[in-house]
Amino acid sequence: MNPTDRSTDRSTDRSTDRFTDEAWARTAHLRAAVDDCRFLRELGDGTLDPAVFRHYLEQDEVYLAGYGRALSLLAARAPDTAAAAFWASSAHGASVVETALHGDLLGSGALPPASCPVHASPTTLGYVSYLVATAATAPYPVAAAAVLPCFWVYADVARRLARSAAAVLGAGAEHPYARWIAAYDADDFHASVATARRLVDRAAAGLEDVEPLHEAFATATRYEFLFWETALHREDWPLPLAGG
Repeated sequence: MNPTDRSTDRSTDRSTDRFTDEAWARTAHLRAAVDDCRFLRELGDGTLDPAVFRHYLEQDEVYLAGYGRALSLLAARAPDTAAAAFWASSAHGASVVETALHGDLLGSGALPPASCPVHASPTTLGYVSYLVATAATAPYPVAAAAVLPCFWVYADVARRLARSAAAVLGAGAEHPYARWIAAYDADDFHASVATARRLVDRAAAGLEDVEPLHEAFATATRYEFLFWETALHREDWPLPLAGG
């Protein structure tokens, strides 16, 4: 994936000069690291180890449950009914719709069977804890900025993954992860990104100090990178909870 190839990304809208544009520009170095992530390169060309992809999906199921809680908390604190409805609908999508897709893939027989009970990795627990705590305790604009990268960075990555997968399929080869990639490159997902951006821009408008929002956006973007990077190595805890 080419970090500079963003000209056709619907998820990167340069029509405004507001908070989200600046947040996107400030995190260019983090997104370049995302684009260079081996996990994503191999996911895009279909060569990712199925055991690694299973680990990733298992962790993503754990993450989505927590992300849904964060979005529900954000919906409860939203300043108007339209924002509340969007965040609540997104919480349902994360907790029910996306989790169902993961469940179908995990139970399809195309991936190796589970080797042990699923528990949150250090990175998954850290990311979920950060989002839930921020959604519950930080000012609404900061919390909205924190949940945005999961929408936006995912959509930005999915655009390029879809091009890689299309090239593989166009060459007559099979691509084991094409269905998963397509789900995050769908028009409705990109539309959700645009709505989330508008809500964050609206929350940031008129604030004297937007640095806490930038910090929240950058922190979540860094977690997005870590989530993929640690999935490649199937990150686990160095010590078990119980001895014996």
